[in-house]
Amino acid sequence: MMDIIYTLIALGGGYLLGSIPFGLVLTRMAGLGDIRTIGSGNIGATNVLRTGHKGLAVLTLIADSGKGAFAVYLFMVLLSPAAALAAALGSVLGHLFPVWLQFKGGKGVATTLGVLLVLVPIAGILVCATWLVSALIFRISSLSALIATGVAPLYTWLVYGSIPATVILIISALIFVKHWDNIQRLVHGTEPKIGQKKPS
Repeated sequence: MMDIIYTLIALGGGYLLGSIPFGLVLTRMAGLGDIRTIGSGNIGATNVLRTGHKGLAVLTLIADSGKGAFAVYLFMVLLSPAAALAAALGSVLGHLFPVWLQFKGGKGVATTLGVLLVLVPIAGILVCATWLVSALIFRISSLSALIATGVAPLYTWLVYGSIPATVILIISALIFVKHWDNIQRLVHGTEPKIGQKKPS
């Protein structure tokens, strides 16, 4: 019974941490208005980069990754490894569907990377390396994210086993769903490259 309670607490706590919209907060603090009216309308680092403020984009990337990492670490220390798995899922769900923004959030890639680096660090490093190599080759953020998150469950299963891999598989599936529009543009060859403003 306590395990179920701990899992629900970690899921809810992870969700609340993950739902903090750092991209929106940072751009407003910088006097850039509502990031949701710029580019793709996304609250993540890639869209913040389209404002031309690289520093803010880096800060958003760090903050979005950090909230996922912190959620996992917090509930791993306070409760249990099983609770950390729930917090991992909760933090990504919070970023994707934040209650504060009428459940319209980001794509979840940075938060997922933060989760992976704490929950399954070897797999997390491999995923980051995969994203970097893909970005250098294709110069398309969404494609790099899809490739990296697509192999994340495999990396996790090979190193850590089936239970954490199942959680990462669910997270990866959610990210693919949130990237559906990007996938359509990739198919049609209209997806903007890194640093390029999305056509209005």
